[in-house]
Amino acid sequence: MEYIKAFFDFVGQWYWLPLIFLYVGVISTILIENGNPNKTISWILIIVFIPVLGMILYYLFGQKYNRVKRIKKVNEGQAKRLESEWESLEPYMVKGIDLIRGRIGNLSRVFTFLKNERLSSPTLGNKVQLLLNGEQKFPVFLQALQDAKHSIHIEYYIFEIDSIGMEVLALLEQKASDGVHVRLIVDSFGSPDLVKYMRKKKDSKIDFKAFMPVTFTSLANSNYRNHRKIAVIDGNVGFVGGINISDRYINEAERGNPVFWRDTSVRIEGAAVNMLQISFWNSWNLADGNPFLLNEGYLQNMQKEVPLGESAVSFVFSDPSSEGPYNMEAMLIGIGEADRKIQLVTPYYIPSEELATALKVAAAAGLEVELMLPKESDSYIVQHASLSFIKPLLQRGVKVYFYTKGFIHAKTLNIDGKLSYVGTVNLDTRSFYINYEISALISDKTVCQALEDSFERDKADCELMTLEEWKNRKTWKRAVDSVCRLMAPLL
Repeated sequence: MEYIKAFFDFVGQWYWLPLIFLYVGVISTILIENGNPNKTISWILIIVFIPVLGMILYYLFGQKYNRVKRIKKVNEGQAKRLESEWESLEPYMVKGIDLIRGRIGNLSRVFTFLKNERLSSPTLGNKVQLLLNGEQKFPVFLQALQDAKHSIHIEYYIFEIDSIGMEVLALLEQKASDGVHVRLIVDSFGSPDLVKYMRKKKDSKIDFKAFMPVTFTSLANSNYRNHRKIAVIDGNVGFVGGINISDRYINEAERGNPVFWRDTSVRIEGAAVNMLQISFWNSWNLADGNPFLLNEGYLQNMQKEVPLGESAVSFVFSDPSSEGPYNMEAMLIGIGEADRKIQLVTPYYIPSEELATALKVAAAAGLEVELMLPKESDSYIVQHASLSFIKPLLQRGVKVYFYTKGFIHAKTLNIDGKLSYVGTVNLDTRSFYINYEISALISDKTVCQALEDSFERDKADCELMTLEEWKNRKTWKRAVDSVCRLMAPLL
C-alpha cells in the first residue's frame, strides 16, 4: 500500500512534466508538417487554450494519417496506368487549347494549367445544360437513369432515404435487374442512413460502396469527406454540381420544405464525360470496389466528327493528397485573367489569403466583383466566421449580396461571361485542402449567359451590404465573428 501511495503522490506532484513533453511533441509535429500557416497557428492555439480536448481534436482531425498516404499512393499508381493514354492525347489537347484561346483569350490559361498538372484534358464540342435547383435537375437526372443501357456510376456526398432518394434507389435496382451495371459510392459521413440501409439490403443488385467508412477506430476518416456529386450514365452523359440527392433541394409546395434551397448543377454530354468516368474509376478503386476496365462502353472517342454542342469543358479535381489546392489555384488563374466582371456564389466564405487578395485586387483594379452569400447559413459558427471576412472586401469595392429568399447552396464562378465554374467547391479551407472536390470548367457563351442571368435574378432576392451598414453592426456580433474566425482554418 505504501508503494501505491508513493506512486500517486509522485504522479500528483510531477504530472505536469509528461504533459509538457506531450505538448512540445504535438506542437513540434504540427510545425514540422509545414502546412498552411493559418491552420498551424489555429491548431496550436486550440491545444494551448483547450489542453486535453485540443489534443484529442488534433489526434482525430488534425493529422495527415496513413490513410492520406494511401490515397496518394493509389492516385499515383492509377496515374501511371493512364500515362500512355495521356501522352497519346497531347496533340489533341494542344490543338484544343489553341482553339479555346481563340475564343476566350488568356482565360484559356486555366485549361493549360489543368493539362500541365495532368488533372483533366480540355475537350471541345460538348453539350452543357444548366440546371437550377432540384426541380430542374431531378426530372432530367431520372430520365437519364431510365435511358441507361450499359452502366450507371453515381458518387454523392449526401444521398438521403427520403422520397427522391427512394425513387432513385428503386430505379437503380430496376436498371440493375435489367442488366445495367450500377455502381454507387456515397460518403459514409454524409450519407450514414443510406449506408445502414444498403448494408441491411442483402438482395440488392446495386454494386455499392461506402467511401471511407467511419467507425470508432477510424474517426479521423470523418475529416476526409468525399464532397463530390457525380453521375455518369453509359459513359455518355454526366452530372456535376452542388445538388445532393435529397428532398430539401426540391422547392415544391407538396414537399413542405420549410426553407427554399437555391442550387446549381449541370448536365454534360460529350467527350468531357470521359474525365468524369476516370474520376469515378479512381474513387471506385480507392473504395476497394470490384475492379472494372476503362474499355469500350465506359469511354468514348475523344475526337468525334460531329460535335454535340459548343461547350469547351474540363474539370478541376482535388483531394487530401493533392500536390496543391488545385480548385483554388484554378480560380486564381481565372480571376487574374478577368477583364470585366467576376460573379461568385458560395454558401460558405472562409477564403484563403490568396483568394481574398485576388478578389480585392480585382475590384480595386476596376473590375466589377460580386459575391453572393446566404443571409442565414445552416451553421452558426461558419456563418459568423464568413462574416468576419466581409469588411476588407467592401473597403476595396467588392459588392456583397446576402440572399434572403432561403439558403443559397450553389458553388459557381462566372468570369466575363466567357468562363464558368460549376461544382461542389465551397470557398473555404475544407474544400480547398481537405475534401474530395470537383468543379466543371465551362467555356460556352450560352451557358455563361444563363449563369449570369440566374445571378441577376437572384439579386432581386438579396440585400446589398454597404460599408456603412457593415460598420454599424452591433459590437457583440462583430466580436462573435472574430472569435469564430479563429476556428476558420479548421472548419
